Amino acid sequence: MTAARGPGAPRATALGPGPARTAARGPGAPTTDQGLGTALAAEHAAVYAYGVIGARTTGGLRVTATAAFNAHRARRDQLRTLITARGGTPAEPSPTYGLPVIPSTPDEAVELAVLVERGVTAAYLELTASSDAAVRRMAALAMQECVTRSYGLRPEIEPFPGMPPAPTPATSTAPSPPPVS
Repeated sequence: MTAARGPGAPRATALGPGPARTAARGPGAPTTDQGLGTALAAEHAAVYAYGVIGARTTGGLRVTATAAFNAHRARRDQLRTLITARGGTPAEPSPTYGLPVIPSTPDEAVELAVLVERGVTAAYLELTASSDAAVRRMAALAMQECVTRSYGLRPEIEPFPGMPPAPTPATSTAPSPPPVS
């Protein structure tokens, strides 16, 4: 996620880390400090997205969006504190983030929220390999919270990457047996 740098510059996205963040670990792999920055950028984007979702929903969905907004804001603040304590300077949020849809229906709001939660989960993934046990624990808990929120919005489980999709129930094409008299 990159911040907008002026007119015509690409806007940051609220859907998680870019392709560079998914590279395998090895020489030159991202450090814990870089991973913290990635997670912070994702939390900034999530706070923005949930602000949009909350402003465009009502009832129970707005209550859910507000709770998610507050949870991501708390994680964002935790990351800012952690980065500062490690001697870094936390990045500021972008003034705007690209959203794949500006929700105008409850279904669109749920879709956006699920995409945001998946993106934030992906942003924390590299931190689970940190040499710092406290960072690993924080990342694992943050991922668990994101997945729980996503499942609460849309109760479906996607297969692990590389796994085939679950088989669909077979429908019988054989003729029905004759009725019993």
